[in-house]
Amino acid sequence: MKKTAKKRTQNYKKHVGQVPGTLVYTGKKSGNKLQIQSFDYNKDTIKENILQHIENAVSYKDTDTVTWININGLHYVEEIERVGEQFGLHPLVLEDIVNTSQRPKIDEYECYLFVVLKMLYYDKDENIAIEQVSLVLGKNYVLTFQESEGDVFDIVRDRIRLGKGRIRTLKSDYLLYTLIDAVVDHYFSIVEILGNKIEDLETDLFAGQAKENINVEVQQLKREILKVRRSIFPLREVINRIEKIEHPLIYKRTITYFRDVYDHLSQVSENIDIYREMIWSLMDMYMTTISNKMNEVMKVLTIIATIFIPLTFIAGIYGMNFDNIPELHFKYSYHVLWGIMILIFVAMLFYFKRKKWL
Repeated sequence: MKKTAKKRTQNYKKHVGQVPGTLVYTGKKSGNKLQIQSFDYNKDTIKENILQHIENAVSYKDTDTVTWININGLHYVEEIERVGEQFGLHPLVLEDIVNTSQRPKIDEYECYLFVVLKMLYYDKDENIAIEQVSLVLGKNYVLTFQESEGDVFDIVRDRIRLGKGRIRTLKSDYLLYTLIDAVVDHYFSIVEILGNKIEDLETDLFAGQAKENINVEVQQLKREILKVRRSIFPLREVINRIEKIEHPLIYKRTITYFRDVYDHLSQVSENIDIYREMIWSLMDMYMTTISNKMNEVMKVLTIIATIFIPLTFIAGIYGMNFDNIPELHFKYSYHVLWGIMILIFVAMLFYFKRKKWL
């Protein structure tokens, strides 16, 4: 626990004492290469390129076509800074881009909008991974910044290449909606998998087939639910602000689509709240099961002790070292005593059975 706390503290220490607008990368994926991919399209044409130099991106800034530029590699701070200079981004925006612990939010500027959200997916170890995605909406372009290669935008790339839907016919605000919608749609699969895990644990607990380490699994699921909740809930505020925003880059026809994203987020949020309640119920159920098992053990031990109390009492009386105990000199006293003890034992067993204590 102490080791983890140190790691968290070090991320924040990187910003302590820095001038506002200083670019400090706080992520952990510093071994990946810088990759810049561009899609420049309109209704009739499309150009897909892998840009070799960051300076090549600025040529798409003032075109009449819509351009999506995706940049992987936030640890290349100098390149990110050059992109900011070319597209006129505020230093605080660039600082938030490389700060991977940034909360989902939206900032409005005169010539562009800046949106931060969290992309969720399962890694190789079946753990939920959270990656920050920063989006900048300009007049005819959208910039996306990610830590590393691999995202949930492949379906968007295919739609642009094949000209499916409205994406090739509408402006850059619709492209922004499409990218956000792709991230939100992936939330459903994450929440669905979490729900299946919770329901399986619940079934095992009811059936009495719970594993020995089920408390560890419940705790792990609770942490995953809270992690997902922290990533998803603030995004509702972002989409709500986009719906109500009066900015020349957001057209009225696109507001309806953002409203649909908000509905999806509300549905995901409701499911998360339900699963969180189920997790707490599972923990209570597990503790109740453990308590019931302990009660059953104590019940058996109490019955055994109760049966032997009169037997021990009789044995204690005739074990005393007195000279005048008349029964000791009786020829069949030993056999009579055994008979009385067995009779008491059988009578108490019969009584407990009748009371359904056994």
